[in-house]
Amino acid sequence: VQLVESGGGLVQAGGSLRLSCAASGSIFNVNAMGWYRQVPGKERELVAAISTGGDTHYADFAEGRFTISRDYGKSTLSLQMDSLKPEDTAMYYCAASRRYTLVINAKNFDYWGQGTQVTVSS
Repeated sequence: VQLVESGGGLVQAGGSLRLSCAASGSIFNVNAMGWYRQVPGKERELVAAISTGGDTHYADFAEGRFTISRDYGKSTLSLQMDSLKPEDTAMYYCAASRRYTLVINAKNFDYWGQGTQVTVSS
């Protein structure tokens, strides 16, 4: 399974970005998915997750501002990020799990993308 993120970039505070993650390869192994982010010197943290059934989970900082969604036909995962803040600056990673139910523990994700950088200026 290969996961490729896109959509990162530089945006001003208050702006929006939409991240996408395209899955390829053995996509029958791509079930629950999620977005993580990481800044240098800190642990990778969950942003949002979605199960195969569409159940979602958001980190507190993402609730109300970010929306995770997926297109099964195109094997893509998206993250709509609105009202961005400078503290949202990070490398954002797409992750996929063979599990079907909601996955929020990084240890239970089996595949990871290379990341896309999001920078929010003040």
